[in-house]
Amino acid sequence: MDIVRKDERASDAASPVERDSYVVTALSDITDRALHATMARFTMGLSPAAIAAAYLDWLAHLMAAPGKRLQLVDKMARKSMRFADFAWQQAQRPGHAPPAIEPLPQDRRFAGEAWQHPPFNLFYQGFLLQQQWWHNATSDVRGVTRHHEDIVRFACRQILDVFAPSNFLPTNPELQQRTLETGGQNFLAGLQHLFEDWQRTVSGKKPVAAEAYQVGRNVAATPGKVVFRNRLIELLQYEPVTRQVHAEPVLIVPAWIMKYYILDLSAQNSLVKYLTEQGFTVFMISWKNPSAEDRDLGLDDYRRLGVMAALDAIADIVPGRQVHALGYCLGGTLLAIAAATMARDGDSRLKTMVLLAAQTDFSEAGELMLFIDDSQIAFLEDMMWEQGFLDAKQMAGAFQLLRSNDLIWSVVLHRYLMGTREPMSDLMAWNADSTRLPYRMHSEYLRGLFLGNDLAEGRYQVEGRPIALTDIRVPIFAVGTTWDHVAPWRSTYKIHLLADTEVTYVLTNGGHNAGIVSEPGRDGRHHQVMTKKAEDRYVDPDTWLAIAPQQEGSWWPTLAAWLTSRSEGGHLPPSMGNPAAGVTPLCDAPGTYVLQE
Repeated sequence: MDIVRKDERASDAASPVERDSYVVTALSDITDRALHATMARFTMGLSPAAIAAAYLDWLAHLMAAPGKRLQLVDKMARKSMRFADFAWQQAQRPGHAPPAIEPLPQDRRFAGEAWQHPPFNLFYQGFLLQQQWWHNATSDVRGVTRHHEDIVRFACRQILDVFAPSNFLPTNPELQQRTLETGGQNFLAGLQHLFEDWQRTVSGKKPVAAEAYQVGRNVAATPGKVVFRNRLIELLQYEPVTRQVHAEPVLIVPAWIMKYYILDLSAQNSLVKYLTEQGFTVFMISWKNPSAEDRDLGLDDYRRLGVMAALDAIADIVPGRQVHALGYCLGGTLLAIAAATMARDGDSRLKTMVLLAAQTDFSEAGELMLFIDDSQIAFLEDMMWEQGFLDAKQMAGAFQLLRSNDLIWSVVLHRYLMGTREPMSDLMAWNADSTRLPYRMHSEYLRGLFLGNDLAEGRYQVEGRPIALTDIRVPIFAVGTTWDHVAPWRSTYKIHLLADTEVTYVLTNGGHNAGIVSEPGRDGRHHQVMTKKAEDRYVDPDTWLAIAPQQEGSWWPTLAAWLTSRSEGGHLPPSMGNPAAGVTPLCDAPGTYVLQE
């Protein structure tokens, strides 16, 4: 009988009738991918299926929860009473009644004095109470998956923000005052701004006034040379500014999601310039802006052709010296992968590792995870498959939604309704200097790191073998920022759980970019710092926040002191490149890759 069954199975497998047609399979795959890629152009890269699944999950469980619905009715009644009491007190003492609800600390839409008087305080208080009720309605519904609940709550907030009283002339006192002062000219100026922005967007030009910041002239202008180049990176070596330098050079690994020069902006806020002034020999990786022909570059290509190639070139320039490696954002994640691989393979060229707003565990990666699930990644992959890369403009929608009040509605209000343009800054100009991400690399990054969390859980493989962050033994200096929507500080704090070594953790005020570009002398800067030695017990983030000493000012001097204490001083600066070893200066910094559009 067994022999008969095997023969039958073999016969079935070989049957041309049962076998899938290669042509049909390929055609169906191409059809689906092309459809998704077309849809993505109209949805800012967001998957309609992922949003629909989240909404149906929430709605079905809410309909099956009469107790939750009764609770929501009770909350609505009590909020209505609070609002009515507030309105009554306003009628008795206009402008002096305590608010029924306070805005969230980061919500500055209604902070102006004009909003504190009737009827405008009634408008915004009613809006905030309604917003709070919808938060209650989309939270803690039993049975809804956490990811779907987060999506529904986020989408609900986005819809409500469209109808905020700050967005409309009849309900915004500041906009009314501006209109009276200008005789309505603000709307004409706003239309002009809208047309200018639209024209520049469709033609691929940078925003208005961004041309004032030119790469190599007043940003990315620290003197140096390109001393190495391959198909993926240019390695910049910066000229020394001190008579003697520390023996150990600094290698900076920036994220390739944007241009490298966020760490070398204007002279007054350049981390590169600051480190050279502290006596360090600084090297910087400048990533190529990939095109369709680079679609098959993977994450390991970035490690091999990026971090490892840079370390090889540095070893030719300053042979026998260990390196302080510093990684920012995605560059920090890549640096951690490289460091774990080097530790596994017995490569001891790293002296320390610095991680700036960089995640190594993605289980709590913040609101960015709203856009990361199987449906969303498949949608993005189809969009990238068609063009070979993910364009920064296609990523912009998700990042803008994360901070819609600041990046969307504030712009609409001030630029298009008030008729004013915010002054351009070097950081804003850098943010507009976008890059692309290769198809294969971005897919591997999203699936392996974000969705699978393979790096933190020991499944990430390099050259066919797994790596472990626990193998890293060099001291780590990690920086998180308080308002980071890309790499939340509690997520970056998890390096304490993943590396069996000394970890100095710094928490600074600011966001993902402005918290890192935090030069000395800047007003309003402060940070907390505390070191956990390898043998110390773990301290959870809430406890750390309560006990870590706070320091006023920038965290840059704290980093410089930390690096200096782990460096050997009193050495003459190395030569720019080393022609004898085949590392010859090719051109002046900032090189050519950073200029690629």
